[in-house]
Amino acid sequence: TVLVLLIAFLLFIYFAPKTPVAEINGHVFTLYLAKTANEQEIGLAKYKSIAKDQGMLFIFDKSDYYSFWMKNMHFPIDIIFVQDNKVVDVFQNVPVSPNDNLPVYTTRTKADKVLEVNAGLAKKYGIKIGSIVKLKL
Repeated sequence: TVLVLLIAFLLFIYFAPKTPVAEINGHVFTLYLAKTANEQEIGLAKYKSIAKDQGMLFIFDKSDYYSFWMKNMHFPIDIIFVQDNKVVDVFQNVPVSPNDNLPVYTTRTKADKVLEVNAGLAKKYGIKIGSIVKLKL
């Protein structure tokens, strides 16, 4: 019976859903994934806040000059644009907009992913253009 329990445990560990993560400069963020167009449109706006070690990853089918805004957001963020697992642009401390006059944040270089994290974390963890993003999805 011990062997059966051990095998069952190992099977559970192997087949259990994995939490997606991004590691940048040794810091690990657990990720919400915005995969559908609807999820990407809403983004982090559906949360009042997120933990300091969390973020949202937007994965796009092709590289392009993507734009983001702070519509309905409740907290400031850093927006990190990524191409081929390397940071290509960063907007730090993007504020919540108090009205409908929403600034748009567009990458200056094509990107295939965007990572949003709490404001100030890009600076705190030294995330800048050229930083490597290791993803485990």
